[in-house]
Amino acid sequence: MFQDNAIWMGTGENHVNLLLNQANRHGLIAGASGTGKTVTLKVMAEGFSKAGVPVFMADVKGDVTGMCEAGKDSEDMQERIKRFGIEGFTFEGCPTRFWDMLGGTGLPVRITISDMGPTLLSRLLELTEVQEGVLDIVFRIADDKQLLLIDLKDLRAMLNYVAEHAKEYETTYGKVSSQSVGAILRALISVEDQGGDVFFGEPDLELSDWFACASNGQGYVNVLNAAKLIQSPQIYAMFLLWMLSELFDTLPEEGDLDKPKFVFFFDEAHLLFNDMPKELLDKIVQVVKLIRSKGVGVYFITQSPSDIPDEVLAQLSNRIQHGLRAYTPAEQKAVRAAAQSFRENPAFKSEDVILELGTGEALVSFLNEDGQPEIVERAKILPPQCLMAAASDEAMKKAIDEQAPLVEKYGTAEDRESAFEQIAEMAEDEAEAAEEAAEAEAKAKEEAEAAEKARKEEEKAAAKAEREAEKAAERAAREAEKAAEREAKARQKQTEDIVESIGKIATSFLGTFGRDAAKQISRGLFGTRRR
Repeated sequence: MFQDNAIWMGTGENHVNLLLNQANRHGLIAGASGTGKTVTLKVMAEGFSKAGVPVFMADVKGDVTGMCEAGKDSEDMQERIKRFGIEGFTFEGCPTRFWDMLGGTGLPVRITISDMGPTLLSRLLELTEVQEGVLDIVFRIADDKQLLLIDLKDLRAMLNYVAEHAKEYETTYGKVSSQSVGAILRALISVEDQGGDVFFGEPDLELSDWFACASNGQGYVNVLNAAKLIQSPQIYAMFLLWMLSELFDTLPEEGDLDKPKFVFFFDEAHLLFNDMPKELLDKIVQVVKLIRSKGVGVYFITQSPSDIPDEVLAQLSNRIQHGLRAYTPAEQKAVRAAAQSFRENPAFKSEDVILELGTGEALVSFLNEDGQPEIVERAKILPPQCLMAAASDEAMKKAIDEQAPLVEKYGTAEDRESAFEQIAEMAEDEAEAAEEAAEAEAKAKEEAEAAEKARKEEEKAAAKAEREAEKAAERAAREAEKAAEREAKARQKQTEDIVESIGKIATSFLGTFGRDAAKQISRGLFGTRRR
C-alpha cells in the first residue's frame, strides 16, 4: 500500500516500509511454497504502480493476472484490514498490460536473433565452448556481410552458408567444422519446438513501451504470461537475462532518484543461475551492481536465498524472508545463512523464527533513509488491494482491449528481407554466375575446339599440298630424267647415224682402203667406237 513516498508492506512491532528512494537498491522475496510470496509480490508491485513506477513481472502460476482486477470484499478481508488498522482501504486493480512470448493471451513479445546475441543464445542452446566459438564466428560474418539475423530461419540459413564457405573464411575468422554447425542446427530444433519460431522475430519488443504510466499517473504493471513458458525454462531464463542486459545497455545514467524509473521482478530466480557459466554470471553481477544508477530496481523471487549466487545476493538490500523448511542438513544450512543475512533483532533469534513463520508472515528488513539495513522485523504482510486470485477472462480481455495501439504495433508478425532471403539471393546470383561462367567456358571450349579443328585442317591441307608438291617435283624430276635419257639416246643415235653415214661415205670414197682402214679413220676423226 503506497503512502508517504513509501510502500507499506506489513506490520510487526512497527510498520515496515519500503522507501521509494531506496527501492533501486534491489531486493529479495524468498520462502517455501505456500508461504505467501505471491501476495507479497502483489502488494509490492501495486505499491510501485500507485507511486507511478512501471513494473515488470512474470506470471508463472497464472495467479498474478489478478493485478488488473479489484479485490473482493469479505469478512476475512475486513478482519485483516481492521487488524492492520488500515484507513481508507479500497479494493482496486492496477493498470495492467499482459504480454506473451508463445502466441497466447497477451501482447506478443518478440526479439530478434541479433538482439539475443551469441553469448545468451549459446547458453540457451547449451553449446560447448567450441560450438559457442563457431556461433561467434557466424554472428561476426553476418555483421561483416550486413546479413540480418532476425528469426530462426535466418540463423539456420547463416549456419549453412558459413559451413558451405568454411574454407574461404578459415584464414580470416577461424576454423568452422561441419560437426559443430550440425550440433548447433540440432539444438535449434529443440528451441523451435519450445516456441522459438514464435518468440524470435519482428516487430521486436521496445522496452520503452514498458516504461509507461496510465492516464491516472499510475505505472503500468507489465505481466508476462509465463504459465506455459516456464515449461521451457531455458527460454524463460534467457529472455529475462536479455531484458536485464538490454535495460542496462540502453538506459542513461540517472544517479540517485526519488523513486525508481522501473522495477523488474525475477520470479523463479533459481532458473537463471542453473549451470550458469562464469562469464555470464560475472556479467549479471556487473549489471545488478550498476543498473541501480540507471534508476532500475531488481527483485528476485525464489524459494531459498541459497538459490542465488552469493555475488548477486550481496547486492540485494531490501529483503522479505517468508518461512523455510529445514528437514535436511543442507536446508538447515540455508536457514542459518538466511538468518545471518539480516541485521539482528534482540527480541528474537531469526534462525528460529524463519522455521516458525506462518503463511503471510515474514522477516523483513529494508534500507532506511541513510541506505543502512534496518533491524529485522517479524511482520504480517498486508493484503493487496487487487484480486488475490487470477483475473477473470472478462477483466483480462478488457485490459488487453485497452491497449489497442500496442496491439496494432505488435499484433501482426513481420517477415522482412533478412539473412534467409539475402543468402537465397546470393545463392541465386552465384548460381547465375556459375551458369554464365559455365556457358562462357563451354563457348570458349567450343571456339578453341573449332580453332583447333581449323588449325588441324590447315595443317592437313598444308601437308597435303606439300606432299602433292613433292610428288609433282618427283614427277617433274622423273620426266626431266626421262627426257634427258631420251635426248641422250637421241643424240647417241644421231651420232651413230652420222658415224654410220660417214662410214658409208668413207667406204664409198675410199673403196681401195679396206674396211678396217675406214673404221680406223672414222675412229680417229670422231673418237668413237662402235659397239
